[in-house]
Amino acid sequence: MASSKTETPDTSYVKMDKDEDPTLIGRHCQLEYCNQLDFLPFFCQSCKKTFCLDHRIEDSHKCANKGAWAERRRLAQLAKPSAGEGRRMRDYVSEKPCAATSCKTTVGTALVPGVHCPTCNRDYCLKHRLKEEHDCANKVPIGARPGQQQYDVAEHTKNAFAKLRAWGSAKRDQANRALPKAKPSSTSARLVATNNLKKTAKGDAKLPSEKRVYVYVEAEAETTTARNYKGEFYYSKDWVIGRVLDAAAKSLQVENVNNQSSQERDKLRVFHVEGGRVLEFNEKVGTVLVSGNTIVLLRGIGPPPDLIEL
Repeated sequence: MASSKTETPDTSYVKMDKDEDPTLIGRHCQLEYCNQLDFLPFFCQSCKKTFCLDHRIEDSHKCANKGAWAERRRLAQLAKPSAGEGRRMRDYVSEKPCAATSCKTTVGTALVPGVHCPTCNRDYCLKHRLKEEHDCANKVPIGARPGQQQYDVAEHTKNAFAKLRAWGSAKRDQANRALPKAKPSSTSARLVATNNLKKTAKGDAKLPSEKRVYVYVEAEAETTTARNYKGEFYYSKDWVIGRVLDAAAKSLQVENVNNQSSQERDKLRVFHVEGGRVLEFNEKVGTVLVSGNTIVLLRGIGPPPDLIEL
């Protein structure tokens, strides 16, 4: 009986093991004129006979079925499915030229799959995949009426302004109970307010005090499931605004789908009250915020370039 533990797939013979076959106490070599008793015999996978150490190889025992094991092994390898068998690289491949002006690259192939721009509804090669590279702003989206894109941008900006103005009005109506209150104008009063903020703000206790920036954080009441839609926190000067947004949204229990949705109406943005603008995700906390500032999480107001002035 051939041992499954000691079987070597690269040889025609395998060592027989008494651990696998308790009845094995030795076998006689089946080569004519040898007949030696071997307590660790070898099994030939081609002719199915048992041989001693000296005659275990096919040539040494003049195997009557030489090469049968190798042929079976070759056929078994051919029968195995390849890694990509039954799979298609793409569900649908449509070859077409890159939509960028004067570009002759063919996209939609296995090597150049192409990148679809959802804004202008066209397909581009990797070189022209970015909106700036294919002049996306000046193209009318395929399937849209002429002028529709410009209208959408203007309407979006108008809605963003209205949203921020509505938020400001709501805060004025709640000024008697809502944070943040009007900031003190004098230096000494601002210092007192900041010191009070430092006593109540929450954050990573391991963060060195010299790295901390203490801020008031608010969210629209209808976007949070928390009992309170505002809080006082401190963040590292080395963080970027995108990381602050993630931490603030988690603290105030605001749903954050910025990494899951490409729709601007679903995205959260950080509005800096003192600066009067929407902050970029990659801006550093230490360069745009100081202790005592207020930031607000707003959804669907658009990226910073859309909010010029209120």
